[in-house]
Amino acid sequence: MRKRLYFLLPNRASAQKTMNDLLIAQIDIGHIHFVARSDADLEGLHEANILQTSDLVHGAGTGLIYGGITGVVAGTLVSYFSPIAGLSFGAVPLAGFIGGALLGAWAASMIGSSVPNSQLEPFRKAVDEGQLLLMVDVPNHRWEEIEALLKRSHPEAQARGLEPNIPAFP
Repeated sequence: MRKRLYFLLPNRASAQKTMNDLLIAQIDIGHIHFVARSDADLEGLHEANILQTSDLVHGAGTGLIYGGITGVVAGTLVSYFSPIAGLSFGAVPLAGFIGGALLGAWAASMIGSSVPNSQLEPFRKAVDEGQLLLMVDVPNHRWEEIEALLKRSHPEAQARGLEPNIPAFP
């Protein structure tokens, strides 16, 4: 697991220096993400992708759960009221669960991909005003070290919090 640190940076030059310091501290480029206004120049910076800027992952998880529950209920009702020849009572609800979970995850991820990430809402005003948001995912045992490094090396950077449970991928 990783922890995500949030920092607001005043400009692209500061962001470039910060990213270089993180790379020197052996933070992989894939764990450094920048968010800026749509008209900002992020050349040379690792821009956040749809996984970081939308609710796609949250939507897929929610759809998986609710779709699976709906599928198992529908499968149970179908197998109880209309037994399918040759299938055991448990096979239809299981198939309903799998189908419902997959369909729910797909549908909800499509919706989630068009919804801005709710975790980024507190930073929206600053980003709209021209600041750059840095999200850096660091191993659990290094977050304090990396936070201290950024605070010491980049006093212009504003520490804006910590998200405690980020999967080790992507």
